[in-house]
Amino acid sequence: MVMFLFLVIALAVVVAAVTLAVVGGGESGPLPDVAPERLQDPLPDDRPVGREDVESLRFPLAVRGYRMSDVDDALGRLGAELAERDARIAGLESALAGARAAAARPAPDKSRHPEDQQ
Repeated sequence: MVMFLFLVIALAVVVAAVTLAVVGGGESGPLPDVAPERLQDPLPDDRPVGREDVESLRFPLAVRGYRMSDVDDALGRLGAELAERDARIAGLESALAGARAAAARPAPDKSRHPEDQQ
């Protein structure tokens, strides 16, 4: 019975010591806040995103998967760049179609005299 009482008191002392250490009752103060893990290699700001950038993109894990803000930022950036590229491709295709149409039209015959064209 004395041994059981000794073990209960020892357990209470250990629990109290751990609680004080975690809460900050010790000399070293409370435990420091852990900085949240952030995206290590974000997408480049100084140039367009390339295939290698997307393939090397790795999101840090959070408590419930990935950090939503990092994923949202990356997807928003990729979506904006894809929309910009799609608009540029559409403009270039339109210009190409116009150039092809102009090339397909017969050129005016300059061998005839101006007085004959009336």
